[in-house]
Formats: sequence, C-alpha cells, structure tokens
Amino acid sequence: MFTVEEINRDTKLLPGLSLGYRLYNGCGDENLIRAAMEAVNGEDSKGCADQIQALLGHSSSGVSKDINIILSPLSIPQVSHLSTCACLSDKRQFPTFFRTVPSDRFQIIGLVQLMKYFDWRWVGIIYSQGVYSEEGTMAFAKEAEKEGICVEYRLPYSKTHVKFPAIVEALRKSSSKVVLLFLPLSFTKSFLSEIEKYNITGKQWVGSEAWITQTDLASDGRKNILQGAMGFALPQASIPGLGEFLLSFKPSDEPQSAIVKDFWESFFDCSFSPSNTSATCTGTEDLSTVSSDYTDVTHFRPENNLYKAVYLVAYAIHALLQCHNGSNPTTGKSCVTKDQVLEHIKYMNFTTQSGAKVFFDENGDSVAQYDLVNWQIKDDGSVEIVNIGQFDTSLPEGQKFKLKDNTRIVWGGNSIEVPRSVCREPCPPGTRKAIKKHKPVCCFDCFECPEGTISNETNSPDCLICPPEFWPNEKKDQCLPKPTEYLSYKEIMGALLTGFGCVGIFLSLLTSIIFRTHKETPIVKANNSELSFLLLFSLTLCFLCSLTFIGRPSEWSCMLRHTAFGIAFVLCISCVLGKTIVVLMAFRATLPGRNMMKWFGPAQQRLSVLSFTLVQVVICVLWLTTNPPFPRMNMIYYKDKIILECALGSAVGFWAVLGYIGLLALLCFILAFFARKLPDSFNEAKLITFSMLIFCAVWITFIPAYVSSPGKFTVAVEIFAILASSFALLTCIFVPKCYIILFRPEQNSKRHLMGKIPPRTL
Repeated sequence: MFTVEEINRDTKLLPGLSLGYRLYNGCGDENLIRAAMEAVNGEDSKGCADQIQALLGHSSSGVSKDINIILSPLSIPQVSHLSTCACLSDKRQFPTFFRTVPSDRFQIIGLVQLMKYFDWRWVGIIYSQGVYSEEGTMAFAKEAEKEGICVEYRLPYSKTHVKFPAIVEALRKSSSKVVLLFLPLSFTKSFLSEIEKYNITGKQWVGSEAWITQTDLASDGRKNILQGAMGFALPQASIPGLGEFLLSFKPSDEPQSAIVKDFWESFFDCSFSPSNTSATCTGTEDLSTVSSDYTDVTHFRPENNLYKAVYLVAYAIHALLQCHNGSNPTTGKSCVTKDQVLEHIKYMNFTTQSGAKVFFDENGDSVAQYDLVNWQIKDDGSVEIVNIGQFDTSLPEGQKFKLKDNTRIVWGGNSIEVPRSVCREPCPPGTRKAIKKHKPVCCFDCFECPEGTISNETNSPDCLICPPEFWPNEKKDQCLPKPTEYLSYKEIMGALLTGFGCVGIFLSLLTSIIFRTHKETPIVKANNSELSFLLLFSLTLCFLCSLTFIGRPSEWSCMLRHTAFGIAFVLCISCVLGKTIVVLMAFRATLPGRNMMKWFGPAQQRLSVLSFTLVQVVICVLWLTTNPPFPRMNMIYYKDKIILECALGSAVGFWAVLGYIGLLALLCFILAFFARKLPDSFNEAKLITFSMLIFCAVWITFIPAYVSSPGKFTVAVEIFAILASSFALLTCIFVPKCYIILFRPEQNSKRHLMGKIPPRTL
C-alpha cells in the first residue's frame, strides 16, 4: 500500500495513471484458487473489471510454483519477494516467474564459500519436507562436493517429531562441529522448541535466510544453540517514509480489508466484533507502543524486496505507455498484445528512490546480495544480529565473499576461536593423501612420502620425485641439493693422509741429503749412488703424487693423479730393478773368468731405467688420448649424497698402468729373491726382496679393497697403497744404510762391506 501510494504521488512515473491493487490472504488453497480465478476472469469486488497486469507473491516457494502454473498460460507475470527455491529459475516450467529476492542457488554458493573460508570441511544438515528445504539441501550437497566439503549426515525433520530421537542421537555422536539448519521459519520454531530440551553443545549452527534474522526465536533454553549462529540474510535497506507509514497505519485506511482487521486484533488482543473474552478494538490504538518485528522500522530486509517488486511493475507499465508507432523503446521490438507487461519486465533495469538497482538475468533472477550475520546474545538475554560480512555476486570473482575488517565474531559451541570441523586433519607437506574406499572424500589417510620423494603442499595427492642432484629434507617437503662427498684436506682422514705424504717427502729429501753429504763413503758408493739418488727422487715423486688424489676432483687433477702415479712408480721400480741387476752382476763378475759388469755398466743402467719408464709413458699417453679420466658425479652408490670422483675413462688404460707396475715389481722380487744368499756382509738384495715383498702384498691387497670401497674411501685406499709401498721401499732400502752412516760409522768401510773384519770374541 505504501509503495503504490508513493508511485501514484510521483508525477513523472505513470503520469495520468493510478495503480490499483488487490490484497489476498496467502494462507490456504481456497485463497490461492480464488486469486488465480480472479486474475483469469478479471472480476473484482471494487469494480475493476479488467484482468490484472501482474501478481506479487507468494512468500512460499511451493505456493509460488502452484500459482505460476495457473498464470503462465495467461502470460501474466508473477513477481515474488521471498520465494527463493532455485527450481523456480527453470523458464521452461515457470516462464512468467520473476523475483526480487535472490535464488537459493546463490545462497547455497554463499554458504559453501562461508564454510570454505573457515575451513569447515565436515558438516551435518537438518532439513524438512517441502520444496524450499529439500531442493536447498540437495543443491548444497552438490555444490559443497565441488569444493571438497563433505556432508556427514542429512536428517529430515518433521513437526510430528517421529524421528526426533534419531536426530538428537546423531548430533551427539557426530564428529562434525558445524550443523546447517536449512528449514523454513515455522519448522525452525518447532525444531528449536524441541531441541532445547536436550543438552546439545559444542556445535556451530549455520542457518538459512528464512530464519537467521528472527530474533524472536531466542530464549534462555536456546542460548547454547543460537549463540554464535551465523548465516546469510537479505541485505538491510532504508526505505524513506515507510517507518512512519507503518506506525501511523489505522484500520480506517483500509476499511474493507479483512486482513487489516485480523492483523489489528492479533496485535492488540482485541476484537472489532462484540466479545465477552476480549476488549473492543477502537481502531485508534498506537502501534508504536507494541514491540514486534512489524514495529521495528529501523531497517528493512524482505520489505525492500516487496518495495522493488511494486516498482518493477510500475516501471514496466511506464515503459509500455512509451510505445510509439508500434515500437517498444525498452526491447526495441514491436509492441505486442496480451503479454506486454511481461515482455517489458524481462528487460527492466532501473534504480529505486532508495538506491536499489533492479534487473534480471535470463532466468528471471535478480542480483544476489546477502549480509553475513552473527547471533550475539548478551548476558541479559537480548539478541544482537551483527553484520560481519557480505556476499555479492555482482563483484568480481574472488571478491564476492568477504568479512568486514575488525569485526568481533561470536562462535558457537562456547568456542573462543574458529571451530574446527573436519573428518580428518589435512595431510601436511611431506605426506600424500589417500582416499578411503566407500568413504567421503574428506575422510582420508595420510601416508609419508617414500624415500626420495616430497610433497610441498597440503593434501597433496602424489609425492614428487626429486631431481637426481637433489634429495628431500627430513620433513620431505623440500628438495635440497645433495651434499657432495670427496676426500678433502679439511677432514681428518684427508689431513692424516696429507700428513703422511708430507712426512714421506721430508724423509726422502732427508735421506737424499744424508746420502749427498756422505757420497764418498763406501756404503753409498757400494750401492750405486746414481741409482740411489734417482730412486730417492722417484720416491719423492710418489709421495707427491699421493697429494693429487686429495681435494675436489677436476679435469686436470683426474688426468694428473693416475698418470703421475703410474710413471713415478715405474721410475721407482725401474731403479730398484736396476739396483737388483747390479747386485747380481757384481757377484757374477767376481767369479774367475767372468767380466759381466761391462755388460751392465752405468750407461746400461740409465738406459734400462729410461726404457722401462718410457713404456709406461707410452701407455699413459695412449690412455689420455683415447679415453682419459674425467671428473664425475656418482649418484648411484648413495641415494642421499653425490660422490665426486674421477672416472677412469678407459678401464683398460688404468689396469694396464697397474699391470705394468705389477709386472716390474714381480720381476724385481724374483731377481732379488735369487740374490738374497749372495756372500756379502751387507747384502742389499735381502733388503730389496723384503721391500718388494711388502710392495707386492700392499698392491695385491689393494685390488679387492679398491673395488669394494665406496666414495672417498676408494681414493683413500689408493693413497694408502701408494704411501705404504713408498714407505716400504724407503724404509727397507735406505733406513739400514742411514743407520750405519749416522750411528755405526765404523761399519761404513770397504773391509766391513767385503766381509774381511775378523769376528769378535768374548
């Protein structure tokens, strides 16, 4: 009535035309059929004989469906302000239905976004029979499944309370903390009146827009249920003048309306007819003295939708009146006959005086805007419905749902923080999610990622394999570069081997100095001083080449370490072999009639050493030119670290170098063994035999140790073999001589060496 009067006072909208209306009681099938019949026949008790242009209502989705079935064949538009069922968006079944209230489809999307925002993945639903509740519950379950939200139970509620004990039992045993109460207002009142008899706590209740703003639902027994409840409500709006109109309204303004009289009698508990049980209504009672939803005129929610619906029809008729020359300025089409208002409503787009925009999509639905409200019950029992956020489908994706900044939220279930409602806590990084058979997707198992794999996000369905150069950290949520391993100077084993190598170099140089300072003594001359100095030089090279095996492998170090080792050792063994041959020749030369030393003099000794060494040089050159050693990252032996090593390149080349060294050592050992019993006071052949025995033992042991040792220990074994065999030669051949030179100078004489010193007697 208020909106019609406001439109009729507007001189620009519908000039020269007044809107009329008929009010019907929306309760009962009789009134529904009556309204439909009058719309068809155009009958009216007030004398309006023409067919109605539009029907506004009903608030119930089920009733609106039945009304539209009657109106659609007549092309009469129906505009509802509260019928929210998504089923009414089907234009094939309800072609003339429109609404200024958002479809439940948008409310469902908003509810799902709300639960997604607070990470409520495990919820229960209580619903009732009827189009609104059943359709909404089914739509919610489908939309929730898309976002990974699972429904633990869906319990139907009826006012007969037949299955109510099962509902109570399910609420008590369920693990979900969030309960969606998707009920019409009347069913909600009935449900709350029953559930308050039971001590149901620890639940966060979420309501539908049908009841979430109804403060009259609150009571002391329901505080543990409604405290902290939240849901989406129709947005608050301010309609100038409506509050004053409602409070000043009197039955005399509509004397023929039975609805107004019934409304007045229920408000003031009086009767317009004589009665012995109640006072007589005067019609002048003051509405401002009554406290109810009707008299709360500070803000309007559903009233604003009705306000927009009336203006919608008025603007459609206004556009219809603008038709000139058979053309419709709104649609651009020619003006048609009976469905003119319907055609214009489809394309309406206007703004009301209160600033509300009104237009429809292809399904006859208006823009969905909701307020997210939170029940906050105070100690005195009063209820405050606090607006804590909004959901607006006209905003860009990602901005449709948002909470207000710095807003205090009261949570249900006596919780001081956001309640957790999940079937299973999310799988943390480092694990993978495995869906259980015959269980909701929210109920899953978490398994630790296998060795060598990671997952770097929550609820990862699979574990990712790290690249070859990387390995998972302890939490298995990140691939880290594998640590590299090689024999370093900084570690204990590398430092010890380096120390022994330096000691060997020092002893070799010290021995050289001792021999150099005593080169004219018989013991130095008798042992072929030239070969001795060359042997000491080669031993120094052997100790030096052991140092090339320590440190980070590089291209040059890999080629140098094996070739330098091979050539230095062949030079060393060649010198020992030369000394052995000299000992044999010297003995043979002392026999009558033989002069063999002329066949193996100094020139021949130098030539033999050079020849033996050149063979090894040729082997090394061929190895380096064909397939030389190179640095390699070995990621096979260890899974969690990289071994930096020198690959052999050509295994044939490596074993050829070792084989040649072994051949010379074996030959030297055999010759020294034959010369061990030669009659001489200082028989060097015995020392050579013993040194070669140690040498061969070391390198025979080296082969299996080298093959089986992992990583840097392979290098350590090779260095140990080099040092051990070098120390064996240095110790066995030169230490006895140095001992005599330094501590037994009396034995450093030709007579003693030739065995001509008489034996001592006691």
